[in-house]
Amino acid sequence: MSRKPELRGRAARLARLLPAGAGTAARTPFVLLVVLLLGGGLIGLLVLNSALSAGSFQLDDLQKDTKSLTDEEQALQRDVDAYAAPDALQRRARELGMVPGGDPAFLNPDGTVKGVPGAAAQQSSARTPVVRPPEVLAPAPSPTPTAPPTPAATPTSIPTPSTAAASAQPLAATPSAQPSTIPGR
Repeated sequence: MSRKPELRGRAARLARLLPAGAGTAARTPFVLLVVLLLGGGLIGLLVLNSALSAGSFQLDDLQKDTKSLTDEEQALQRDVDAYAAPDALQRRARELGMVPGGDPAFLNPDGTVKGVPGAAAQQSSARTPVVRPPEVLAPAPSPTPTAPPTPAATPTSIPTPSTAAASAQPLAATPSAQPSTIPGR
C-alpha cells in the first residue's frame, strides 16, 4: 500500500533529470574509501608502534653500554690518581734507584746564578738496586780467521723444545765487547 507518490509538474521534470538508482551507487565508493583509510591508518599505527618499540630496546642497550663505559672510565681514573699520588711516585722512584735532589740553583736572564746548588743525598749501597748496563744491540764482531768456529755458531740439528728455550735466552757478550765502565759516570 505504500506507493511512492507520483510527482507532477516541475518536480516530475527534475526527477527525470536525476537517475533513479543514483543514491545506492554513489555510496559504495565512499564506504570503500573510508574503510581503506581506516585500515591504512591502523597499519600505519602498527608500523609506528613497532619502530618505537625497536628504538626503545636500542636506547636501553645504549644506556647500558654508556653506564658500563662510564664505570670503566671512573675505575681507570682512580688508577691514574693512585699512580699520580706523591707517595706512589716516591715509592716508584726509589724502586728505580732515584734519590731526592739537593738544593737547586737558578740562572737569571743575565747569566748570574741565584742560590747555591747542593748535592743529592747519597743512598746506601744496600738499598741501591743493581743497575745493569743496557745490552748491546749491534752485531758481535766476527771472529778472527785463526779462531776455530764454536759449535753454537753452526747448528747441525733441528732444535728440540728444550734447546729452543735455551737458545731464546740472550747470549752473554764476550768480555771484549762489553765496556769496562759506563760512559758519562
